[in-house]
Formats: sequence, C-alpha cells, structure tokens
Amino acid sequence: MTARLLCLLAAVAIAAAPAAPAPLKALIVDGQNNHSWKTTTPPLKKMIEATGLFTVEVATTPPKGGDMSVFRPDFKAYRVVVLNYNGDDWPEVTRDAFVDYVRRGGGVVVYHAADNAFAGWKEFNEITALGGWENRNELAGPMVRWRDGKMVLENKPGRAGHHGKQQPFQVVARNPQHPILRGLPETWMHVADELYDSMRGPAKNITLLATAWSDPANAGTGEQEPMLFTVAWGKGRIFHTMLGHGPEAISCAGFQATFTRGAEWAATGKVTQKPPPDFPGPKETRIRQP
Repeated sequence: MTARLLCLLAAVAIAAAPAAPAPLKALIVDGQNNHSWKTTTPPLKKMIEATGLFTVEVATTPPKGGDMSVFRPDFKAYRVVVLNYNGDDWPEVTRDAFVDYVRRGGGVVVYHAADNAFAGWKEFNEITALGGWENRNELAGPMVRWRDGKMVLENKPGRAGHHGKQQPFQVVARNPQHPILRGLPETWMHVADELYDSMRGPAKNITLLATAWSDPANAGTGEQEPMLFTVAWGKGRIFHTMLGHGPEAISCAGFQATFTRGAEWAATGKVTQKPPPDFPGPKETRIRQP
C-alpha cells in the first residue's frame, strides 16, 4: 500500500470520526456580596472548567451604589447561570430577562449567600425556594425540616437565616439516587463552614438532596437543616447549595464534587461525572485545591 493511499485513508478516518461535543456555556454572576466573591469566583470558575464540560464566563455588576442600568447579561446564551451575588437590585430589564431564561428551561446554581439576595423579588424567591436575612421572616414562607424520614414544612413565626460558628459537620444524603448524589457516600464530612439554619421561602417544588444537623451546642436549631436541594420552576432546573462560605469551605472535595455535578444537572438534567476517589467519608474531611 502506497504512502499516498495510507495518508488518504487516514484523512478519511479522521473526517468520519464523530466530532467531540461542544462544551456547554456557563455564566457566573458576581460583583457584590456580603461574602468574598473576589476570592470565590476564580476557584468556582476553575472547578467548573476542570470537568471538561463547560466554558465559563463571568458577569460582574457595578459596585454597590453604582449604575446598575448597564448590567444586562445575555442569560439565554448560557446553559447554566451560577449566582455568586447578593447586593443591589438588578434593573427591571435584567430581572425580566433572568425570569424568562429560567421559565424557558435555563439552568441555575444558587451558591451559598446568593440565596440572601432580592428579598422583595417574588420570582427570584420562588426560583431559589429558600433564603435568609434581609428582613425575611415568616411572611417569606415556611422553613424546611427533615423529620421522621421525610421533608416537612414548618410555619412558626421567626426570623429567616442564622448560623453558628464555623466548624466541620456531617452532611447526610436524603435522596441518594438523585443524579447529583448517585454513587457518592450517603454521609460525608464537610470542612469548617457556616451551617445555615432557619432559612425561609416559598419552598415549592423542592427535591431535598442532603441535610446537616444544626447543633444546639453551636447556637443551632437542633434540626436537620437543608444543605443541598433542587427546585423546578417553569421549565428550568435549579441546584441550590447552602455550603461554601469562602475559599477554605470550597476546598472541600465534597463541596467541589456536588457543586460541579449540580451545575451539570442544572444545565442538562443528567450527570456524567464519575464519583471522585477523594470524596470524603463520614469521619474525615478531604481537602482539594480547586
């Protein structure tokens, strides 16, 4: 067989090979937060890109008190939007575009303090399902509890949003067959972090994935508080993680795995990522640089 024929056959084989799927587009929104978005957005971006499934862009708002009218991301250009934002209201045109994006099937990841944002925005609170602080109370909606093997809603009066001192705690899967958690340990240690409790909201269309015990010895509620859950809103898929106060908390291998798996699920409705070998077990934390 001549060299020319071999080259021709190789070219034909290359041309016939199926093209690799184009990476999905993700957007991280930041710019204001009562948490350090400048030190969390870069590692969040890096860990999403490390899956090989996404390219990631960042939309940064003007600083607090700035001209928010210029903040107009093209949400519909992305498969998933990661919210790392808690600050000034977005302009109406941007709010409408975000609601339309989710209603039509856009994916959303609500990351930690992003659920504190926009207490007066009805659709946003339905999309996030639970939030805290910002003068929220029982009027914002019920709290989510895990009792007797099932999720229940508690409507008693009280403020929304609280946490004790940062310390390590166990996270327990409540829906281990959900694609985000499938194949992962059902109990794992999370590194020192804020354990949010008493979060409130519309709490509709929630699938509770994981909880953590809010220890009264650390000013907690004595309840299994929601840590990971999904929300269905319109045609959109929302993954909400209450974990991840700062760079140290997001160095947890458990956080990183659930975060990236949650992003893939929000974008596509499925999870192709394999359970990582360094995922923590029930007794010890595992640190991973993002």
